[in-house]
Amino acid sequence: MNFGITELLLIALIVFLLFGTKKLRGMGGDIGSAIRDFKKAMKHEDDDKTPPSPPANDIEPEKLHQRSAEEQEKNRHQSKNRDQS
Repeated sequence: MNFGITELLLIALIVFLLFGTKKLRGMGGDIGSAIRDFKKAMKHEDDDKTPPSPPANDIEPEKLHQRSAEEQEKNRHQSKNRDQS
């Protein structure tokens, strides 16, 4: 369904007659302020975000190796306990 310029003007004229220009201006202002408030809230939310934590690669290699060795030992004990059950 395609609307031409004459149909759109006729619809606009009917809307102006039904609601009046003052009420339409008020509704337009309300919609505009709602959009501005929404944009402001979105920008404020972006500002409040905490900086991301450093990546896991920043762990010292010695501590990483120590941690993996401890985890391997723990896994060995758990597997032995399961095998005995």
